[in-house]
Amino acid sequence: MEWFKVVAFVVCVLPTAHCASDSIAWCYHLPSCNDTTWPSIPPHYCSGSRQSPIDIVSASATPNDKLTEFTFFKYDNTSAMTSIENTGDTVKVTLSGVKISGGDLSEQYDSLQFHLHWGNGSSVPGSEHTVDGKRYPMELHIVNSKSSYNGNTSLAVKDSTGLAALGFFIEVMPGNSTGQPQSWRNLTSYLANVTQKGQKVSIAAGFSLDDLLVGVDRTKYYRYLGSLTTPACNEAVVWTVFKEPIKVSKDLIDLFSTTLHFNDSMSPLMTNVYRSLQPAQKVWTQSIKASASTTCFSLGLLLLSLTLGWSWS
Repeated sequence: MEWFKVVAFVVCVLPTAHCASDSIAWCYHLPSCNDTTWPSIPPHYCSGSRQSPIDIVSASATPNDKLTEFTFFKYDNTSAMTSIENTGDTVKVTLSGVKISGGDLSEQYDSLQFHLHWGNGSSVPGSEHTVDGKRYPMELHIVNSKSSYNGNTSLAVKDSTGLAALGFFIEVMPGNSTGQPQSWRNLTSYLANVTQKGQKVSIAAGFSLDDLLVGVDRTKYYRYLGSLTTPACNEAVVWTVFKEPIKVSKDLIDLFSTTLHFNDSMSPLMTNVYRSLQPAQKVWTQSIKASASTTCFSLGLLLLSLTLGWSWS
């Protein structure tokens, strides 16, 4: 997950790589600084015991009655997305005035930004999390910070639950449709304006977070405690990974890996921007009690109607 640059950076001699204050670089695509080297970056959080992303084994997820529905405050606001930026390792969309609560979070959280992870086109998957070993083409992360910190992420990363991340898988829409859904056509239309690192443009009002999350049942999700997925890999994240993916047409998914560059236009295209899987963590999900009781109730009604039918015959 592309988060906040919680490591202090200085000028680096390696092209298109991020450098920590001790001149140790991190990146996705160069052998000298890709994610195999991150555990050596001080303060060594990337070698911790609660790292993300992970493979979620659905059969091993522990039922938890506390995992209730979220409240998404102003996710229907068509002006909430204010800008989009090429950060050198993803595209980041800054958010304003949106919040989440519920879902067994300890308090309300401010939604600060979202960004994406991808492989190389729709045929080379690049989601960070996997489910039962399956990797999706892309993954969207909405980054949230405890409202009590008033956007101070330096405080949030020091708190074991200071940040809450909402992860949404993205898969190819069935059929041969192009430019769908409309909300994703709107979003990807800005990619041509941020092809190089550091480029940033405003987003015009007209589509919302709800529009981007179209078709996803947000009551069904996995939960675990993990970390940032880029250095410094702070173990400060309550992870929510939704079970249903967003469906986006192949041509729009492919735009990310064919339009954006790690640095300037002469640098490589931005591909395979995701961290390798980390050791398993305990995962929770919704209890099946509610669905089971609903099924029993429906069967009861069916039997009652059959009984009444027989009594009148």
